[in-house]
Amino acid sequence: MTIPIDAAYALELDAQDKLAHFRERFIITDPDLIYMDGNSLGRLPKATLPLAENLLQQQWGDRLIRSWNEGWFTAPERVGEKIAHLIGAHPDEVIIADSTSINLFKLVVSALRYQQGRTRIITDNLNFPSDIYILQGAIDLLDKQHQLDIVPSTDDIHGPTSELLAHLGQQTALVTLSHTTFKSGYVYDMPMLTKAVHAVGALALWDLSHSVGSVPLDLRTAQVDLAIGCTYKYLNGGPGAPAFLYIRRDLQEHLRNPISGWMGQKDLFRLELAYQAEAGLRGFLTGTPPVLSLSLIEPGVDLLLEAGMDNLRIKSERQSEYLIALWETVLAPLGFTLNSPRDVGRRGSHISLGHAEGLRIDLTLLNDMGVIPDFRAPDNIRLGIAPLYTSFRDIHSTVIRLQQIVTEKLYEKYPDEVPIVT
Repeated sequence: MTIPIDAAYALELDAQDKLAHFRERFIITDPDLIYMDGNSLGRLPKATLPLAENLLQQQWGDRLIRSWNEGWFTAPERVGEKIAHLIGAHPDEVIIADSTSINLFKLVVSALRYQQGRTRIITDNLNFPSDIYILQGAIDLLDKQHQLDIVPSTDDIHGPTSELLAHLGQQTALVTLSHTTFKSGYVYDMPMLTKAVHAVGALALWDLSHSVGSVPLDLRTAQVDLAIGCTYKYLNGGPGAPAFLYIRRDLQEHLRNPISGWMGQKDLFRLELAYQAEAGLRGFLTGTPPVLSLSLIEPGVDLLLEAGMDNLRIKSERQSEYLIALWETVLAPLGFTLNSPRDVGRRGSHISLGHAEGLRIDLTLLNDMGVIPDFRAPDNIRLGIAPLYTSFRDIHSTVIRLQQIVTEKLYEKYPDEVPIVT
């Protein structure tokens, strides 16, 4: 696809963008800074600031403990219900609870206990490593009675769908995958894979962390069993904000939370000593929720609901196609490779570009060129497109600065030492 590579064309695309006004709903303190890392930490919505002030001054400062009966106690369900609208789930199938990893642990252990007699867990090597660590820990906890099959991708870009299907069998208990993979942005065919998993009597658990808020989802139609996801990427919920979990309605009564705690206890203020799980998703709560950070998820979710996921996906596709067209013309001749799927239908909302000097190029962008990307070993410079606030001008400027870094070898000032956070 041949496109104009001048800045004027990017500005023309921005002028045509019907979602461009949403950018004004975010805190942008430095208008010259280009933020291409919304796939790791979303920007701060302006509406979050007055809510934070209200939480501190009114709800905590004035109302004190009375606020538990004025919205705090039901916040996990209230925010969960809004996220349910984003992922095509019933309102009573999603709840905010703990971190992504803890939610994954809860669902994995409960699913394996439910699937008594089945011993195999299937994932792929594109899954987020933390998810695999959780699986390994769950196997240890359950006395090493399960085997983990990590199916490799042939190119480290596309999910190994046919190989995953070949691994399914009567001993399969659980298949768990990242719907949108964290390095390449590859998007799995969720309905097809979930159907195949069900055909052998197994359960499907999807990590939606790089999908929710960037890719339209319909868990209800796909009959997904279980899912987890974070809220600080495309949902703009804030650093370390608590995550969500999803359990299909008809499974909720069959699964038991392996980390029982008082927030999941039936009639919790009767303070009975014997644990009896609350019905529904509240039974998957454990300890007291972090009310402040949980509540601050809501403004970002509201913005996504207002914009509409279908509209956001259209813009995301246009922007990623624009970025790839610029890569093809400007960056590919300089040694940059496309480490994301070329098929827009199998691609999420971030683009990975590879280069032999990827780490040092990333550091140059970050420290000297006014662009914030991120880096994933061995060579991936990830460029996150968050359609609520990423402009076409942002994308164009990022590509031109990448070109300058390589043609002028500006990266040579940096050593190959990997920072703690990339």
